[in-house]
Amino acid sequence: MPTIEPGRDLIKKYLKENSISISKLASAYGIPKQDVTDYLSGRIKAPKGNRFILKVIRDFNL
Repeated sequence: MPTIEPGRDLIKKYLKENSISISKLASAYGIPKQDVTDYLSGRIKAPKGNRFILKVIRDFNL
């Protein structure tokens, strides 16, 4: 099974370069900030987290 790690890194880099906070990203998707933090750090590797990572990549054309 492929890893989602490169996607997490891509999102974190994009957020930093564009001064977008995790709070703002969480708010935009209507999910708790802690969930976004866990998804981006890799603490939660459930399918739900992977779907979120892939959705952000698609939505931001990363």
